[in-house]
Amino acid sequence: MRSRRLSSRLWPVDGVPDNPDAWLLTIARRRKLDDWRRDKVKAKSADHLALIAEELSTAAEMEEEIADRRLALMFACAHPGIDVSARTPLILQTVLGLTAADIGARFLVSPGAMGQRLVRAKARIRDEKIPFLVPEKEELSHRLPPVLASIYAAYTSGWMDIDGAEALGQEAIWLASVVVSLLPQEPEPKGLLALMLYTEARRSSRRGPDGAFVPLDSQDVGLWDRKQLRLAEGLLREANANGPTGRYQIEAAIQSAHVARRLSGISNWQAVVSLYDVLGRIAPSPVVTLNRCVALMRIGQVDAALDDIHALARDPRMADYLPYWTARAQICADLGRHVEAAEAFTIAIGLCWSEAERRHLEGQRSKILC
Repeated sequence: MRSRRLSSRLWPVDGVPDNPDAWLLTIARRRKLDDWRRDKVKAKSADHLALIAEELSTAAEMEEEIADRRLALMFACAHPGIDVSARTPLILQTVLGLTAADIGARFLVSPGAMGQRLVRAKARIRDEKIPFLVPEKEELSHRLPPVLASIYAAYTSGWMDIDGAEALGQEAIWLASVVVSLLPQEPEPKGLLALMLYTEARRSSRRGPDGAFVPLDSQDVGLWDRKQLRLAEGLLREANANGPTGRYQIEAAIQSAHVARRLSGISNWQAVVSLYDVLGRIAPSPVVTLNRCVALMRIGQVDAALDDIHALARDPRMADYLPYWTARAQICADLGRHVEAAEAFTIAIGLCWSEAERRHLEGQRSKILC
């Protein structure tokens, strides 16, 4: 709406651009990025921690068992008296400083809905006088799931193309390493750290010399960080030997299958499909289904992938989820459904914040329109 109001002011003066739809998408994308940055500034100055900051600070200062103060705060926020669906968002906002918009994007929830979830959680903390005390070490394992989910959400935020994002990713890796040291008998912290290290090892290969986005299958394996990959594989082996297999171990195994290309020269997409089948049983979600669709496409089961993509379209959360539209565009393009593919690419371009990834998507769309 704001971009259309802007067009009504500028076009009579500057003339209608050659591609009005692309102009509107560009303005909308820039507005979205500006809003994100403005929200970040507001978040730093807003007193959204007033209700619990003093208790958290006191609890962390009294805690000697946990070496990292932020991690102590995270375990304090994972109190069993807080609603399960609010624990991870509360940690992300209170300890790691993410806004409701940032957190909502991680959970496929609108900023307004996430904001209300956080408000209700804080009201419950106040009304029920839930104490913020760092639990005893033997209790930490029971509070582990929301802490690990928060660390991973922070890490994925660290892949955004904005200032400070990479540093957030590095902080997440550090926090995971502290959890591994604190709870060496737990397999999932090792699985999470392995998952992040597998991903981090490829960071430098995601951009070409000219800054262009490079998709996974086209990345130069010589640029992958071998030390991080060795650490990841060692952690994953330890995690798998420690006990029952959890979500992060499976996700780390998926990344291991991807990076196997550095040894064999080919990606093991069949293994990826099988691992997503397992992950779908352990931790079902539309994101898991979507990623499995992409893997199905890679092994030639494009029709099955399209059926699943169309089924996902019934989920309203997919309407503004960039990976959904990117996957839909690629699958439709592979099937020769060029009109549908171009439409999906256009929506994906409008949702994309990364300039490099946007140019990549525009290039993909141009290929099918030629």
